[in-house]
Amino acid sequence: MNEASENESQPDQIHQLVNLAVAGDADALGELFNLYRDQLKRMLNIRMDQQLKRRVDPSDILQEAYLDLATRISEFKNKNLSFFVWLRLVTKERLLRTHRKHIDAKQRDARREISFNQAPTGTLSSICLVEHLIGQYSSVIGNAIKAEQKIRLQALLDEMQECDREIITLRLFECLTNDEAAQVLGLTKQTTSKRFIRAIQRIRSEVQLLPDFKGSQVS
Repeated sequence: MNEASENESQPDQIHQLVNLAVAGDADALGELFNLYRDQLKRMLNIRMDQQLKRRVDPSDILQEAYLDLATRISEFKNKNLSFFVWLRLVTKERLLRTHRKHIDAKQRDARREISFNQAPTGTLSSICLVEHLIGQYSSVIGNAIKAEQKIRLQALLDEMQECDREIITLRLFECLTNDEAAQVLGLTKQTTSKRFIRAIQRIRSEVQLLPDFKGSQVS
C-alpha cells in the first residue's frame, strides 16, 4: 500500500492535525509533514533536474519546504485543495526557487538543447518518462528489453498530450490518488480517470511493457 493510501485510511487523524496546525500547533504541523515526507521526496527525485541533484540533496529542499509551510500554513484555509495537494504545491514551488537559485537562465536554455531531462518547470520529457517506466517495471520486462521497444514507447509518449504524460507520472510514480491528480491538474475526477485509463491502454496496445492494473489504481 502506498503512502497516499495509508494516509487516506486515516482521514479523521489528518483532519484533526490540519486543524491544529492551522491554529498554530507546531507539533501537529511537524507530524503532518512527516506523514507525507516519503511521498514528497519521491516527487522531488522524479522532478529534480540531474544537474541540480549534483548540487542539492532532495532532503535539503524538503527542509526548506517545511520552513515555507510553517510560514504559510494559515493560507491553507483559503485553498480548495486537499492538504497533501497543497503541501505538494508548496514543495514544488520551493523546488522551482531552488532551480532558479542554482541554475541560471543561460544554463537552462543550453540544457534544453542538449539534454532530455525535464525542464525546470517540473514537466517531464518523453525520454525521462520512458526511463521511469522501464525502471518501474524492470521486473516485468526483464533485462533484455529490445531497443526498438524503447523507441516505440518514446514515440508513443511524444504523440501524447503533455497532460496525459503528467497524469501517468502523478498516478504511477508519485502515487497520487485519482482525486489528488485531478486537483493538481485542475480537471474533474471523471476526466482524470478516463484520461489515465486511456493513456495506459494506449501504451499497452503499442508496447507490451506494463502489467495489468487493479481497478483501484485506475478508478
